[in-house]
Amino acid sequence: MQNILVPVDFSESSVNALEVAAKIAKLQNADITVLHMLGLSEAMLTKDESQEFEEAKYYMGLAKKRFKTFLDKQYLKGIRIHKIVQNYKIFSELNNVSRERHINLIVMGSHGTSGLNEFFVGSNTEKVVRTSDVPVLVVKDPTPDFQIKNIVFACSFGDNSVLAYKNAIDFAEKFSAKLKPIYINTPYDNFLSTSETEERISNFMFKAGGSKVQVEVYNDYSVERGLFNYCNKAQMDVLAIPTHGRRGLSHFFIGSIGEDVANHARLPVLTFKL
Repeated sequence: MQNILVPVDFSESSVNALEVAAKIAKLQNADITVLHMLGLSEAMLTKDESQEFEEAKYYMGLAKKRFKTFLDKQYLKGIRIHKIVQNYKIFSELNNVSRERHINLIVMGSHGTSGLNEFFVGSNTEKVVRTSDVPVLVVKDPTPDFQIKNIVFACSFGDNSVLAYKNAIDFAEKFSAKLKPIYINTPYDNFLSTSETEERISNFMFKAGGSKVQVEVYNDYSVERGLFNYCNKAQMDVLAIPTHGRRGLSHFFIGSIGEDVANHARLPVLTFKL
């Protein structure tokens, strides 16, 4: 891992993401690219060319000045920092930045007081997750003791999650972390018998090339409750999940539980696009 992208709006959430990105960068000897998207209004952009240029120049200058204070952090010492200020208005443009800068990971903060509660109401974080072709690590709370030693990978073990699982393995190997795949079985939604669960997991692991990997099967009343209980019990550092691009996180499992998982997750959530 050589390059990490951190989109920022200079909020407290951005600070939380930046600190986590700094820890990862030091572990991986990676650069950090900090991106601020101006998103100048349509009203300003309908002015004549000279006015538009002068106002864009003014706002870009303000953002660059804010970077000076924002990046004056002790935990950033020794890390190569690249700064970008652009008038991007759609988050799919981050893919262009990722390609041009050879970004391996996006780290982004999430606003809200109870879980990632803006994921599904048009938040910037949700838009990045839905459009990014590279993994996105979503950070909610201040995490001064952040580490990546234990990652839980949760999915429905369908064929469309095989590539995401392989990418999660590669990610874990970069940090010498343990990756624990888990299947949450519930009595209400898509309940599977023991033999059905074993068959599904066996087929998945055969296609993923990890037939000897032990998958945790955890029983609970809902998938999200099972994930939270397991993560707390096993003291996981990161919850990794696959996600569809256009449909967001709400379909990363069979059924519609992704929103609850994201809304109430306290630990960082790592997403891999299917």
